[in-house]
Amino acid sequence: MPKPISSLLTFSPAIRNYVWGGQSLLSLVGPNTAWDGKPISEVWSLYEGNPVTNAEFTGRTLAEIVTEYPNEILGEITVSKGNKRFPLLIKLLDCASWLSLQVHPNNEQALQLEGLNFIGKTEAWHILNAEPDAHLIAGIKAGTSIETLHAAIGNETILDLVEYHKVQNDDTIFVPAGTIHALGPGLLIYEVQQTSDLTYRIFDWNRPQNNGRVLHIEKSTAVTNPLSQGKIFHHQKTGGPATSLVKCPYFHLEKLSGTQERDTKGLSFHALTVTYGEARVSSLGSDVVLRKFDSVLVPAASGKYRLDGVFQILCSSVSE
Repeated sequence: MPKPISSLLTFSPAIRNYVWGGQSLLSLVGPNTAWDGKPISEVWSLYEGNPVTNAEFTGRTLAEIVTEYPNEILGEITVSKGNKRFPLLIKLLDCASWLSLQVHPNNEQALQLEGLNFIGKTEAWHILNAEPDAHLIAGIKAGTSIETLHAAIGNETILDLVEYHKVQNDDTIFVPAGTIHALGPGLLIYEVQQTSDLTYRIFDWNRPQNNGRVLHIEKSTAVTNPLSQGKIFHHQKTGGPATSLVKCPYFHLEKLSGTQERDTKGLSFHALTVTYGEARVSSLGSDVVLRKFDSVLVPAASGKYRLDGVFQILCSSVSE
């Protein structure tokens, strides 16, 4: 019999270097982190390929542990749906220039276009820092015909059809699959999404199509929903120890602050990322101190746990 999960789990983050990255996430480059010295665009803080850096599972990936302990890690909600894969991917993004204009498929489209073992990608962003004139794109202008939209996919005329939004610190943006979107320069972002890396590029600001950065005209046309605008919740300040930011069938994102007790109730893991200050997380005799941008996974089987310190934490879990 495998012994029950009784420890909080920390991980070595994965660093991604793309052409739009900046310098704000360099603090996450540790001595054991693979990094080539280039500007950092994304840090995959918590996903199934991360190796564990503490407890008895050190060196094993989250995917390996989930395979062995699905009930204890994932919790009742995920397992009851027949899913034994870690369902979320938590990222930090540093946008020094525009990301490509892109769209993601839903679950059914991913299966149809990519095959078995592929799932769709619904996501949400929380703005950690926005420069004064920072913008993003989410959705298409009302009244745009499907013919006009399809004709513009893959060329610069698409920029005349998209909706630009000025954003600020503490805004939260929900981006369902099928929504045309792009993050602009001057944004530091926390992102929670389904465990999927399916991205179809519509326009890449006339960057050369090389090194894997190609456009996906046919697939983008197939999955784009012209009626999907995304949803922006402006400047959400914490109104207590826990504030719900966005909830959908795939995840629940909350903002936590101040000393408090929490409880997974065995229903879902809690993925915690500190975005301000320092927090001590305590559960079942396991104790972890998190500083800015550090993450920890509280397994579903942990039940009650405690947060102490002066901090802001973003908590992602699976929705009931």
